[in-house]
Amino acid sequence: MSELPAHVIDLRPVGERDAAPLTGARVTALTLAQIEDGQHGLTPAAGPLLVVCSRGTQADLAARYLRSDGLDAQAWRGTVAELRAHTESGAQE
Repeated sequence: MSELPAHVIDLRPVGERDAAPLTGARVTALTLAQIEDGQHGLTPAAGPLLVVCSRGTQADLAARYLRSDGLDAQAWRGTVAELRAHTESGAQE
């Protein structure tokens, strides 16, 4: 993945989000349960979504649920620190 979508879905717990907020993108904080239950409030107008979580384990499942709801969602299969490093290295290229 060379370019990150503009809309990030952050599944991390509140404490982790507050301690290390994601910047430089539109970020929506949700839980896996909200996504699983279809209570995410997202529409295709949100554009491409990148789903992140603490260690990458929940992001894949959440992205699958979002795709089944007709959304363009991809999972980041790493940590948020790895996402930051990827974003920063892409900005330097």
